[in-house]
Amino acid sequence: MNRADRAEELFRQGYNCSQSVFAAFSDLVGLTTEEAAKMVSPFGAGFGKLREVCGAVSGMTLLAGCLQGYSDPEDYESKKELYALIQKMCAEFKDAEGSIICRELLGLKEGEDLAEPSVRTEEYYKSRPCIGACRTAAEIAEKYLLRNV
Repeated sequence: MNRADRAEELFRQGYNCSQSVFAAFSDLVGLTTEEAAKMVSPFGAGFGKLREVCGAVSGMTLLAGCLQGYSDPEDYESKKELYALIQKMCAEFKDAEGSIICRELLGLKEGEDLAEPSVRTEEYYKSRPCIGACRTAAEIAEKYLLRNV
């Protein structure tokens, strides 16, 4: 099973977009699926269901930080390289999915759909682009982040 398949499987189990993408790579950052899922749980549904940056994108970028991030605040070159990588990955996601903003991907207006999390049914999976977004983010992460791992 590749990472995109794993991200889809996790989403179908009920994990949010961010959890699904990040946890699909949890072994690479020394975490269990459960630890990874807990860490990124607030980023689902566009950051706590605010419908801002897509959770799949958040999971992908957090993974980039774990695998290729910098820790020295004076390391300008590493910061520059990481930001360029994130911009490239997000641009590729946007080209594939149409946006990196959750509400735009779902066709919602700002402030719409802030109530309780949706119940996962087969109709839910058919009506949402989330599985595709998780797959896309995992594929992009694999492409850019696993070259040197």
